[in-house]
Amino acid sequence: MGNALRKTFDRLFGNREMRVLMLGLDAAGKTTILFKLHIGEVLSTVPTIGFNVEKVQYKNVLFTVWDVGGQEKLRPLWRHYFNNTDGLIYVVDSQDRERIGRAASEFKTIIEDPLMRHSAILVFANKQDMKQALTTAEVCEALGMSLLRNRKWHVQGAVAIRGEGLYEGLDWLSNTLSTMQRSGQITSVAGSGH
Repeated sequence: MGNALRKTFDRLFGNREMRVLMLGLDAAGKTTILFKLHIGEVLSTVPTIGFNVEKVQYKNVLFTVWDVGGQEKLRPLWRHYFNNTDGLIYVVDSQDRERIGRAASEFKTIIEDPLMRHSAILVFANKQDMKQALTTAEVCEALGMSLLRNRKWHVQGAVAIRGEGLYEGLDWLSNTLSTMQRSGQITSVAGSGH
């Protein structure tokens, strides 16, 4: 009864719950971003083996954020998290010029998966404060963002440890997902038999 009442209240007053998947290569800053958004602090992190999941309230949207480990041996498991995902946050280490090609290849695999075909895409070009970091335009070009057709996407420069750019990115994601859903666009795809 209480859950039904809450859903009705949320519908009336605009609160929405969205499922967001946060992916990227290892050491890109995913866990730092998650904890900065969730508790407002940067914690000392170790490589994520498996996943972290937290609920992050931002404005009228409750994001359930899945932060999945980015080590090479874990990447084949990413697709098991795609089911019912409204938005993708893809985190790129802008300073890691050597692996930008690998980051682009993994990104392409994710967004071409049938379960991710409707999700909004937010790319955090993280570590913008580092010397020799790729600019957001360079990250955009490396990932082939301009080639995406019929997709809602945004590349946001960020410095996760200081929280810079994170809320601007969430603003875009929140507004985009709300607009898509209000207009009747599908944002997530349910897999069959997963």
